[in-house]
Amino acid sequence: MATAPLLLITGASRGIGAATARLAAAQGWEVAINYAHDEAAADAVADAVRALGQRALTLCADVADEGQVRAMFATLDRHARDGGGSLAGLVNNAGVVDVAARLDEMSGVRLQRMLAINVFGTLVCAREAVRRMSTRHGGTGGAIVNLSSAAARLGAPSQYVDYAAAKGAVDSFTVGLAREVAGEGVRVNAVRPGIIDTEIHASGGQPDRARRLAPTVPMQRPGSADEVAQAIAWLLSPAASYTTGAIVDVTGGR
Repeated sequence: MATAPLLLITGASRGIGAATARLAAAQGWEVAINYAHDEAAADAVADAVRALGQRALTLCADVADEGQVRAMFATLDRHARDGGGSLAGLVNNAGVVDVAARLDEMSGVRLQRMLAINVFGTLVCAREAVRRMSTRHGGTGGAIVNLSSAAARLGAPSQYVDYAAAKGAVDSFTVGLAREVAGEGVRVNAVRPGIIDTEIHASGGQPDRARRLAPTVPMQRPGSADEVAQAIAWLLSPAASYTTGAIVDVTGGR
């Protein structure tokens, strides 16, 4: 029996990342579940992947720390050498928001954290994935999906312009990297969620934000993590074999 391809999902212990892990397993991927803090939650996602008949491994790493990212990918290399799947997909899902504020109220520490996780982490993880998947480096190809946000289009004024700016950078990076590695067997796309009912709102001090903003969405409801996962899974799949450099809105029309 052939070994299943391996998918790494950053920030996969909850929300969109966890939903993507479960769906990917159902579609035949082995899943590497990255997390930064909540080991128990990551283990629960791994159990769900195994219940679907696929291998799972959990990897604790802060994507804002280059050394930890390199160590995480080294673990994936060992996994492949030991008979596991080789890396064929990356979902750059790890990200943070912060409390609503104007730019002139934001500290330098907040700004550094926002860019370190949402931008630097995305770039470094993608770099390591390209080094393994690109035919230029002896790989057999693969797919990268970056998580952006509708905030990149809307700007998030008086809420979190820092987050919006970080996701705007992710959009630009997606298009540039897609064109850079298009001839090397690696496809790079992004998904731009809108108001999605996940735990990330609570981390920004607004646990009811998704439900409160539902009337501003043309479809009159927040989306679910599972709905975003469907778009991610399509971009990872052979069904999207001629799609690269795309940014797919999953926003309910917002």
